[in-house]
This record gives sequence, structure tokens and C-alpha cells, in this order.
Amino acid sequence: MSNIASTKSGKCCGPVAAALAAGLLSACATQYPPAPALSADPDYNYVIGPGDSVNIQVWRNPELSTTVPVRPDGKLTAPLVEDLPAMGKDSTTLARDIEKALGKYIRDPIVTVIVGNFVGPYSEQIRVVGEAANPQVLAYKQKMTLLDVMIAVGGITDFADGNGASILRTGEGNKQYSVRIRDLIKRGDVSANVEMRPGDVLIIPQSWF
Repeated sequence: MSNIASTKSGKCCGPVAAALAAGLLSACATQYPPAPALSADPDYNYVIGPGDSVNIQVWRNPELSTTVPVRPDGKLTAPLVEDLPAMGKDSTTLARDIEKALGKYIRDPIVTVIVGNFVGPYSEQIRVVGEAANPQVLAYKQKMTLLDVMIAVGGITDFADGNGASILRTGEGNKQYSVRIRDLIKRGDVSANVEMRPGDVLIIPQSWF
């Protein structure tokens, strides 16, 4: 069995890791309900996470305009702005917070924030563990599908039980759904393709025969 703690960052969050362990051990023995084909939230808005880059444009104040990273603690530092929380906010909300901080020094600042890099908060990242060719963490994107995820991780290994895979949906209290990866990528069965949701964990067990 592949190391379930392996991710792009080298670690899994504690509560998720415990759920992964249980999921990997029971994936071959338990039949979960099929994952719904459509599950994306039409009102989803991207929120900022550690590792994102933030381009701050302050109208008529080019000396205050800059691009800065969001630190691992979820905060950013820019000219006249120190240790401002950014994680979990959308770009508009962050722009208003920066305007408030700059308002102590300049009159009526107008700020535009443009997000780049798109890592997203840990709670919304897609984690792929088990018998993927390249298990890793992926940033969630609206309308992201199981096929998109499998292309990103390079498919499954020769030892994978692709049709015994499951999605652990953290946004639904760790409810688990079965998915048919082998049918999707080996047989081209598009009916096996399903939408992902923020925070999903894709668990691909090893075949026992």
C-alpha cells in the first residue's frame, strides 16, 4: 500500500490522515454509493491560500503597488501593510482590508487585488493518495472532474484497483463515494467521470489480485 501520508507538501492534515487510513484499509471491502456526476457549487468563489501570489494595485500610488506572496501562516506583508490575514478571503474582500490598512496613511485609497499562482487554502485542495502514478495535492478549480485529476497525477499504477477507488468528501462530513477510475481511463467510459468538490480526497487502493 502506498504511503498515505505522501502529498506534494510531504504531509497530510491530522484529521484527514486518520480518515485516509480507515478509507484505504476498507476500500476493497466496503461498497460505497456511487459519486454523484454533478456536484460543483455554482456559487463557488475562489479564496486565497498560502503560496498564492497577490498583485496589489493602489490607484495613483505606484510606490505602494507590488506583488507579494501569501506566507505559510496565511498572512501577507506589503508597503505600509504588515501581517495582514489573507487566507480564506476572496480578492475583493482582501482589497477592502488593504484599503482600510492604507487609510491610516493616505486619503481614500483605491485598491485592486489580482491573485496568481492559485494554490488555495489547504481545506479546499484536492488530495490524491494511494496507487496514483504521482500522488499529490492539487488546487481545486471550478467544474474540476475526476478525469482532470487523473490527467494531473499521470493515471494509476499497474497495481491499482482503479474501480475500487473512492472519494472522501470532507465537505460532507467525510462521506465516502465509490468511483470507477479504471473504466474511465482504461476503457474510456465517460459515464464514470464525476465532478470533484473542494477538499475531496481521492483514495486509490492496491489490487489484491
